Amino acid sequence: MKPTECTTILVGKKASIDGSTMIARSEDGGREIIPESFKVVHPADQPRHYKSVITGCEVDLPEEPMRYTSAPDASGKQGIWAAAGINEVNVAMTATETITTNARIQGVDPLLVNAGLGEEDFVTLTLPYIHTAREGVTRVGHLLEKYGTYEMNGMAFADHDEIWYLETIGGHHWAARRIPDDAYVVAPNRLNIDEFDFDSPDFMASADLQELINTYHLNPDFEGYNFRHIFGSATIKDTHYNNPRAWYVHHYFDPESTTTPLDQDQPFITYANRKISVDDIMFLMASHYQNTPYDAYGDQGTPAEKKRFRPIGINRNFETHVLQIRNDVPAGLAGVQWLGFGPNTFNAMVPFYTNITDTPASFRDTGAKFNLHSIFWLNKLMSQLGDTNFKLYGELEDAFEQKTVAGCYQIQHTTDKEAQALQGADLQAALTTANQKMADLTFANTVELLGTMVDEGHSHMRLKYDLLD
Repeated sequence: MKPTECTTILVGKKASIDGSTMIARSEDGGREIIPESFKVVHPADQPRHYKSVITGCEVDLPEEPMRYTSAPDASGKQGIWAAAGINEVNVAMTATETITTNARIQGVDPLLVNAGLGEEDFVTLTLPYIHTAREGVTRVGHLLEKYGTYEMNGMAFADHDEIWYLETIGGHHWAARRIPDDAYVVAPNRLNIDEFDFDSPDFMASADLQELINTYHLNPDFEGYNFRHIFGSATIKDTHYNNPRAWYVHHYFDPESTTTPLDQDQPFITYANRKISVDDIMFLMASHYQNTPYDAYGDQGTPAEKKRFRPIGINRNFETHVLQIRNDVPAGLAGVQWLGFGPNTFNAMVPFYTNITDTPASFRDTGAKFNLHSIFWLNKLMSQLGDTNFKLYGELEDAFEQKTVAGCYQIQHTTDKEAQALQGADLQAALTTANQKMADLTFANTVELLGTMVDEGHSHMRLKYDLLD
């Protein structure tokens, strides 16, 4: 199975700078490079009978799927792994965030072994069939109860109004919480939902979950239900691998926050001291504890401190997205899938419209092997070169990212204005064209940056012998 250890950020519509809902996640992997792509799945291409590659689990699907975007693995050797997308009625889904568990719940409802559904499957089985974020929770809950799962995962759903976050619990159970409109969430690789209210319409769960907790004495707290305490972990690994990522995000949005990197009870629902933009999310998804002793590229800490905590931006970022449902434009323009390939310290995210018929070839036709025509492989090359001398290449990357994102914003603003009166196929054609312009801009700027990196790095190579030496 493909190792996936990600970071999720969710932003409610009253917490965002423009009134949009935003759900974001970095899709991380292991030592093996996992090439990613960007595709549109049309109803004719959606299977009516689905079979998981990893477990062989078979699922009959409804007859009338909707069109949706996805960010699948390019090789397909372990299944589709659609990762994230927005469907034709502007419902977004990202799946999944690898999370933690404990022996108490595993003894009651163990994870399945070589059976059931997992990250490979959930987007394909859910996104084409849901009309609201709440429907996404209901459908995934049904799938978990019927087929079960072999892993612990978190996933998020958004429409123009609501954001819901769901976590699997054991082999067949689940729980979900609606994110308050004025709040944001950061969810690293741990079970994240804390306080849970079974009587509130803003919470959903398996019908028997409260009974299961009480019957098997799973709740360690004297009052209330804290699902992180009940179903999650509080290990030494959490203090080094998971909790510091939440700490850094909390302090970025509120420098007065009193949490520390080692705190086991980092809050799930949090509030920023300002409105949150896509640019904030892009920075955080690329962050590596800047301005702290824990920055591997910084000059403040000791060698041990620089390796102490796992950052959000790492060499194992293979695909990162921000799924944005905008409320200040017509519905046909509302869905935007910001997309970046490769390590986030050396890429630029592109705001692709999702009401489209096809995706740009440089993002779509990645290929399983290195390919100079693929933005994924160019970004991977750029990040590996940049990692050799971050002080030299980091400022070049910053300028590239600002130039690229600003250019994409300009294309988006122009398209938003010119496409207001368009509908149907004419609108889709205009948005598909705009996406191509943004992809071409990003590709050209990426090639230009690589060239500049080669020029700047020439005199810094160690194996040299100058005539003046």
